[in-house]
Amino acid sequence: MERLEEPDMSNKMILGEMPATRKDALPMALVARDLEEVERIYQATLEPFRVRFGPIIQHLDHYRGKRLRPMLVLLAGHAIGSVKREHHILGAVVEMIHTATLVHDDVLDAADTRRHTATVNANWGNHASILLGDMLFSAAFRLCATVDAKACEVIGDTTNKVCAGELLQVTKAGRLDLSEADYFEIIEGKTGVLTECATRLGARYAGASPVVERRMADYGRHLGMAFQVADDVLDLRGDANTVGKTLGTDLAQRKMTLPVIRYINSLSAEASHRLKGLLATTEHDAEVIEDVIASGSVESAQLQAETMIDEARLAISQLAPSAYRTALEQVARWAVRRER
Repeated sequence: MERLEEPDMSNKMILGEMPATRKDALPMALVARDLEEVERIYQATLEPFRVRFGPIIQHLDHYRGKRLRPMLVLLAGHAIGSVKREHHILGAVVEMIHTATLVHDDVLDAADTRRHTATVNANWGNHASILLGDMLFSAAFRLCATVDAKACEVIGDTTNKVCAGELLQVTKAGRLDLSEADYFEIIEGKTGVLTECATRLGARYAGASPVVERRMADYGRHLGMAFQVADDVLDLRGDANTVGKTLGTDLAQRKMTLPVIRYINSLSAEASHRLKGLLATTEHDAEVIEDVIASGSVESAQLQAETMIDEARLAISQLAPSAYRTALEQVARWAVRRER
């Protein structure tokens, strides 16, 4: 039975004012035992590959952070009704797909480090990295097939959109005239659709009605896109030690992110011509970043991320009050209020 009712306007708790330790711990603590089972399934699925390719499979542990996507599957399931075996399997599936996309991303970006550790391609080369990512995709689909055909359909649609988003970004790389519409299409594919998939599946296999499943999917999509916009902001003005990567990498690779797009759109023809000259090499990137920040475009992008999070929270506002709905709201706030 799904938990759905009119919004509870008496709930005045402001999540942003919760003690830091509780903020960090609440969502994961609620589903800790479920995450243990997800992890067991994930590791068991990769065990046959670990026997043959131990070091490279073991290295994948460095790619895995907060387990956000499986956590969303589980929180969505609990917020609607109850978590079942299908949720544990699908949590492992979305984590496997996410890991595969990271391995492939590092090849596309020619990245040497991720989370302060050497990437797979840095240690084993691009050929091995591509095949490893493909193997993870294949293993994820094989695991998903143990649930049912609908789960495979949802996962298949999601991976199609992820690849389309990446392909659009690659084909538009270096285009100073990239539109905001194209940018949002890219980040929806790169980030939004997988978080949408996680919350959709979590709701569906807890017995949600089509209407509620759609609302949970909307929450996940807005959350993922807001997370990416906030990440683009952090790439320009974050703290490198906190963010876990070198800042300014998007601009160095000539990926036009929302702050840069809005800065370019604010320029006169003369200033735009000057910017093109500065971007002819990476020598002036620090100057360009300073100009983007000074223009107010970074703050504008951050406000865009906050608006998306408001939409995410609105999508779940009619779920019955529970610790799990609170945790979903908590995750939404964290997505755009990470350390800068």
